[in-house]
Amino acid sequence: MVKILVTGGKGFIGTNLTAELKKRGHEVWTLDILHGEDINHFRIDVSSHWQLEGVFEKHKFDYVYHLAAEYGRWNGEDHYDNLWTTNTIGTKNILRLQEKYKFRQIFFSSCEVYGDYDGIMSEDIMEKVPIQQMNDYALSKWVGELQVLNSAKMFRTETVRVRPLNCYGPHEYYSPYRGVIPIFVYRALTNMPYTVYKGHKRIFDYVEDTCKTLANIVDNFIPGEVYNLGSKEEWITDIKYISNLVLKYLGKDDRNVTYKEIEPFTTKIKRVDFSKIRRDLKHNSETTIEEGIKKYIEWMKKVYNK
Repeated sequence: MVKILVTGGKGFIGTNLTAELKKRGHEVWTLDILHGEDINHFRIDVSSHWQLEGVFEKHKFDYVYHLAAEYGRWNGEDHYDNLWTTNTIGTKNILRLQEKYKFRQIFFSSCEVYGDYDGIMSEDIMEKVPIQQMNDYALSKWVGELQVLNSAKMFRTETVRVRPLNCYGPHEYYSPYRGVIPIFVYRALTNMPYTVYKGHKRIFDYVEDTCKTLANIVDNFIPGEVYNLGSKEEWITDIKYISNLVLKYLGKDDRNVTYKEIEPFTTKIKRVDFSKIRRDLKHNSETTIEEGIKKYIEWMKKVYNK
């Protein structure tokens, strides 16, 4: 058993990851800008160094999963000051504390860092190809990775970076800034209009599968490594198929759906290589998109009383 802190522990992935780590017998503490009823929870803003310092002065953590961040492309445009403050200053604060207290870190980046690259996205592409990130969210995540690499070089901190791709599932509440699955499900449930971009394809990973692999990191921590984290390469799925599944499960037609040919400022098809995370961390997604969306719809129905 190890002592673990999860920043952003009340968020979507953080909530599921905390449950998985506790299930494995670890002592888990959470930290978030949101309040929580758990006695092992701190209400902290990661952009405030003095708030964070108070936690680390009292507790010695073996690992810190650093998830706390502002999420999403359009959220990053509309609330760019929050995004840059949380995602870069917050990360710098965690790194300063890591340099002092010597815990191991798992830093959450994003496959958005691959930006305009339209080939197969393997982890080493960033070292070989000049890539233009396509929004502030992607830029902030790449800056975070560079901060981590600089700290490792200058202060010998030990960090593993992960680049999740289209994780979805329970505890992902609706907002207009979330991904396509929560938007499609919530809006179909409430008879609201939404847009589907035809020909766009993505790989989706059910959050329970994601978190099992994330929890494996503490058992096979390789400092300096970086991993793409998604389901399976062959599970690449057309966005229109996702919409059709949601409508089918809810027994609805597509009268509220608008179809467009292309979404601007995004890669149309994201093809990602997950071979490294299978090799090192025994990643094995078991939940198909058909199974996962059905589970997620049932969760949303309960949460929103639909």
